[in-house]
Amino acid sequence: MGTLTGIFGGTFDPVHNAHLRVALDVVEAGALVELRLIPCHIPPHRESPAVDAATRLHMLRMAVRGEPRFVVDDRELRRDTPSWTVDTLRTLRADFPDRHFCLLMGSDSFRGLPTWSRWRELGEFAHIVVMQRPDPGRPVPDALAEWLRGREADGWGALRRERSGRVLFQPVAQLAISATDIRERLARGGSIRYLVPDAVWDHIQQEGLYLTPS
Repeated sequence: MGTLTGIFGGTFDPVHNAHLRVALDVVEAGALVELRLIPCHIPPHRESPAVDAATRLHMLRMAVRGEPRFVVDDRELRRDTPSWTVDTLRTLRADFPDRHFCLLMGSDSFRGLPTWSRWRELGEFAHIVVMQRPDPGRPVPDALAEWLRGREADGWGALRRERSGRVLFQPVAQLAISATDIRERLARGGSIRYLVPDAVWDHIQQEGLYLTPS
């Protein structure tokens, strides 16, 4: 039975409380020994982040201070190529060959998986944990439904028994917080207190971040 390490990527522009709460839900549900938060450098499927990589990395490190199971991993920021998830997982497998990895993603990201680069290869390096909303949402595309057949796990034990390739749907806390909304509030001169960790809010105010529409 292998130990499980979570992988949670994103632009974190900025990191907010929903990011951290759902990540902690997964850590506790699966008894993960570690969750690596990996800020994206060059997002392949969306616009460039509103603030630079060093600032996003600094805020993420401030946000997770005090939670020993959370580890900030800057490997994508050290690459000058698009942050393809399959490449990131390949480097993690090379660095930690004995670990079982779980790639965390939301339901919307999971449904969009067929648009990702070499998405079918993800299962060679990690399991996928879909952080699930209470409502079923839109159906998955046919190509993804076919790929999912026979891969769905009925519990965390399957992810420990096998090295990679399974998909687990995990309910998490439902917090209607988005980085887009946070940036829009700041651009209007509004407060984001209680939407982000206090240290992140203090830093955004001190540096005058996100004051213009992204």
